[in-house]
Amino acid sequence: MNFELTEEQQMIRQTVREFAEREIKPVAKELDEKAQFSIELTKKMGELGLFGMYLPDKYGGQNLDTLSYIIAVEEIARVDSSQAATLAAHNSLGIGPIYYYGTEEQKMKYLPQLCTGEALWAFGLTETNAGSDSRGTKTFAVQEGNSWIINGSKIFITNGSSPISMGATVQTISKADGQKKEFTTFIVEKGTEGFTRIPMHGKMMWRASDTAELYFDNCKIPQENMLGNRGQGSKIMLSTLDNGRLSIGAMGLGLAQGAYEMALKYSKERKQFGKSISKFQTIAFYLVEMATRIELARNLLYKACWLKDNNKPFAKEAAMSKWYCSEIAKEVADLAVQIHGGYGLMKDYDIERFYRDQRLLQIGEGTSEIQKLVISRYLLNE
Repeated sequence: MNFELTEEQQMIRQTVREFAEREIKPVAKELDEKAQFSIELTKKMGELGLFGMYLPDKYGGQNLDTLSYIIAVEEIARVDSSQAATLAAHNSLGIGPIYYYGTEEQKMKYLPQLCTGEALWAFGLTETNAGSDSRGTKTFAVQEGNSWIINGSKIFITNGSSPISMGATVQTISKADGQKKEFTTFIVEKGTEGFTRIPMHGKMMWRASDTAELYFDNCKIPQENMLGNRGQGSKIMLSTLDNGRLSIGAMGLGLAQGAYEMALKYSKERKQFGKSISKFQTIAFYLVEMATRIELARNLLYKACWLKDNNKPFAKEAAMSKWYCSEIAKEVADLAVQIHGGYGLMKDYDIERFYRDQRLLQIGEGTSEIQKLVISRYLLNE
């Protein structure tokens, strides 16, 4: 494995970093305070080519590798997790299932629009009683002729209710025989009768990203809106999560990098007892711990991307990356707050937002506990 990034990957990192510093950083605090989703920033990320990066040209994508996409998410998260969440959820969970499992007609209908930043797509898996247990889905779909009638609800759905959200890929129970359930996924477009989207407010973290509840009340969709084959729903959703874990890992890595850089800068500026606090061994050692953990996290995540890009099994490493990068984000953000002292608890300092934003990473797209369970199964079956 070559640890050196290609010239193109280095250029992507530099371009996205400059964009994040120029366009996102000046407004991130205000958007967080107002809990306001930014259509403008989303469109700008689209104009930069950050949506559909790994898709072929024919669908409007950039035809780039997984690592290039992950670097882009990492650089956005280095400045603001809310915008990184919009980017990661749309690419991995929104676009991904349609690209990997859709018919050619479905791909051509949806993907070109979803690569522009003018439209977003959601991933409807989580329910009130179906979180870590993805097969606990209650949302039901019944076939009537050439149509399907969906009833149920979803919760905590990123990109589910913004004005530019086009719809969602939804897991349903399409047949139940005693304890045995058949799961099928469907494409449900915005504006479909019986489909209601309600924004969720009062979040601690990712306050400038769009999170929604989705409701289906005799929601009627045509047969051609089935994604994949009947009974393939659970496979589609779980394989999508494998890919999504890489992007959540990138969010953890980027957040940790940003928090570390803030702590390093502050420690050089803050003086106590006549010298910068970075000169004290305790603070210096904190910085050493942070930098080393970030380096380890980056190597693990990039290896998982390398495996995927080389068509090798990567699910175990994706789960490891998601778990480790999430935990590192927590540890680094906590140490960064400690280095900032009382100022780290004030909203005037960005580290306060980073400390809140990191908390979702150990929960979303599979909790840290579930990641360990997934990893253990691979280890025990090797």
